[in-house]
Amino acid sequence: RPEQGQSSQGQANFSDSSGPLFHMYIKMTEGEDEKMTKRWQKDADGILIFTGLFSAALAALLTVSVQDLKPNPQDTSAFYLGNIYQLLADPNISRASILATPAQPPIFSPPTSAVLVNSLWFLSLVIALTCALLATMLQQWAR
Repeated sequence: RPEQGQSSQGQANFSDSSGPLFHMYIKMTEGEDEKMTKRWQKDADGILIFTGLFSAALAALLTVSVQDLKPNPQDTSAFYLGNIYQLLADPNISRASILATPAQPPIFSPPTSAVLVNSLWFLSLVIALTCALLATMLQQWAR
């Protein structure tokens, strides 16, 4: 004959009144979890749309502003054309002096403001793409 509190198979069978409470708690939390994951997915969708548009605008701005970081080929051409003009305009210059002093264009150094602005553009592009990656990972995790 089994003792009180044990089943016929020898396992404890304690009557626990918290079973219905846990069942009710699980039902409530599942509903809240579903709402929270849907909210996270919608937020991530909004972040992805914003970062996509923002990155496209940044890329357009970068293509224009990155030109300030490299020498302008027209300036180099103008320098050499100016030297050729001076040589042709002055008939008193001998050939030996022309060959002895090769003219070099000035060394290009981008303006500090161009370097700073482009650094900020690239930094904001990296941050936007990182946010897009994190939003994508959040969507995958929330599924």
